[in-house]
Amino acid sequence: MPYKMIDLCAGIGGIRRGFELTGRFRNVLSAEIDKYACATYEHLFGQNPHNDLTSEDFKRVVEQTDYEVLLAGFPCQTFSSVGEKAGFDDQEKGVIYSHISDIISRTRPRVVFLENVDNLVRHNHGETFRYIINDLETQLNYKIVGVARDNQGKLVYDGRDFIRNSKHFGVPQNRPRTYIIAFDRVLYGKSTEALPAATPSGNDLHIYESLNDLLEYGAPAQFYLARGYLDTLTKHKERQRLNGNGYGYKIVNRPDTESPVASTIMATGGSGKERNLVIDQQPGIAGLPYPGKKTPLNDSCVRFMTPREWGKLQGFINYGFIENGEERFKFPSSISLSQQYKQLGNSVTIPVIETMANFILECLRILMDVEPQE
Repeated sequence: MPYKMIDLCAGIGGIRRGFELTGRFRNVLSAEIDKYACATYEHLFGQNPHNDLTSEDFKRVVEQTDYEVLLAGFPCQTFSSVGEKAGFDDQEKGVIYSHISDIISRTRPRVVFLENVDNLVRHNHGETFRYIINDLETQLNYKIVGVARDNQGKLVYDGRDFIRNSKHFGVPQNRPRTYIIAFDRVLYGKSTEALPAATPSGNDLHIYESLNDLLEYGAPAQFYLARGYLDTLTKHKERQRLNGNGYGYKIVNRPDTESPVASTIMATGGSGKERNLVIDQQPGIAGLPYPGKKTPLNDSCVRFMTPREWGKLQGFINYGFIENGEERFKFPSSISLSQQYKQLGNSVTIPVIETMANFILECLRILMDVEPQE
């Protein structure tokens, strides 16, 4: 029988889909508060996930729900290196983990799967990550893959062991993220000591050999940068270079790059798009006036990547939603381009999640003969 899971901080369902692809997990409850993400989620899965996991009403629903696996890609902006780095001091987002912890305490799922930005392990000199690890291991009594105990019972781990990069999982995107997988020690007891020492660092998928295999050349004119805008980006990058910084726009498919890889795509908009510019030569683009742009299109045929290309980078398009040979992923017609970028940048890389889900199944096979402890 499939393991039943709940999908918290669900976004547009990337974590859920990665688990579903194994054929061994079935979703029974979801929670997401962003109305635009909810619209896409409902469009993809036929279920409206609009629930607030911080509310007592929702927590009572979870307590009455029969499930075994808790999934949560909890808000990352406050831990991100490009965000405010407020962490748990952010009352709207930083405290979300505390509510997830409360739900875990009340319902004791067999498995907990958490995803966040790579900066989580370094935030506040490691104190934020230390708090989460200690909470799961000591307060909630879960065995975290990658955490051991020394002779004095002190927790021993290396935060770098929790970071995995999408570029090692079949897609050409440099996207390091933190993944935490934990099993209920109350249920499985000392058998958890037989679990693997680390999560997978990659897989054998080769969905794309490089970014060149993913790009869709001949994109619509709307994605090309205006000449004045590209000039502004160029001057900004030069100023940063003179100041000794590496900031600024980036063209990721330059001809001299043998196997190009995209930079991290981001929900924050501009930086994620401007660090992933591509050259897409086609006649009639250079110097073309375009409605809404103050200057004609640039002469170098430099453009933003399209949402479809971002969807490929995250495994939503051309992988995660192919059924019977047909592509089933698409956004609702009501979702704007800016929201499409935001939702994909805020999501997860599905092939990474699928690999982690299969790893969890392997761990559960190790534990499956263990009788629940009273």
